[in-house]
Amino acid sequence: MAIVYQEDWVTKLQERLSEMVKWKDFMRVEITNTKVLHNPYRADASVASLTRYSAYTPAQVGLTDESVDINVAYVIPEIIDRADLAQSGYLKQMEIADYQGVQLNEQVETYIYGQHAQVTDFDNASIGGAAGNITVSMSNIDDIIRGIKREIREAKGETLMERNGVFIVWRPADFEILEAYMQANGFTVADNALKGGVKGGVDFMGVTHYASNLLTAGHLLGGVKKVYHLGILRDTYGAVMVNEKDPGNVSGISIVSRLDLKVKAWAKTAPVLFDILVA
Repeated sequence: MAIVYQEDWVTKLQERLSEMVKWKDFMRVEITNTKVLHNPYRADASVASLTRYSAYTPAQVGLTDESVDINVAYVIPEIIDRADLAQSGYLKQMEIADYQGVQLNEQVETYIYGQHAQVTDFDNASIGGAAGNITVSMSNIDDIIRGIKREIREAKGETLMERNGVFIVWRPADFEILEAYMQANGFTVADNALKGGVKGGVDFMGVTHYASNLLTAGHLLGGVKKVYHLGILRDTYGAVMVNEKDPGNVSGISIVSRLDLKVKAWAKTAPVLFDILVA
């Protein structure tokens, strides 16, 4: 009898979901069953001059609570014909389960990059050129890196930058230019570039650099790490629904994985996150 090993399927899927992918390194990830993400913050404190033996007037602390619903959903609905299931065996099932995990992680990453309208524009004028998109090259890739850090400092994010670090996600062709630039700047830097690897990020000029082919066309992502908020619904992330009763009158068994999430750049952190506009 053709069966789906549901418990093993879930275990294999969750193994893939638990791996350290790039977005887990630079995002503030919250896996929760809460419907609403909250970001309470207070207004900047005012500093007043003080004269000895004179009274001072306390200012009220203003509290604001930004919030957003976790309400974006994706699904991977797959059906396996009963004959294929019988002939594929256990190992093939585990391969399919593993690939569902890969697809879910990639969908999270794609969704993050698609939310570029939430963050601050960074274009060619930001590195001293004419207005418009940046054409990444050996002659300006270091300007982009320095410019990101300068804009973070100008947005009063230097302390946050020192605490959390900075990141940039490049397209593969841009990352190749970055590797060439690093290798052209001495043996030690080149050696570190070759050892770093793309998956975990390569550190250079005080920034962690990643490459991705899932970026939205014309847009890179960069800024301070761990401030861009990602909420993922816990109970649907890594769970599967199995229907063995010929769903849709197809002689087969369906295995459905689901993903519920939301990305939010909060008002206080959007100035230190950048939509890098590229040609």
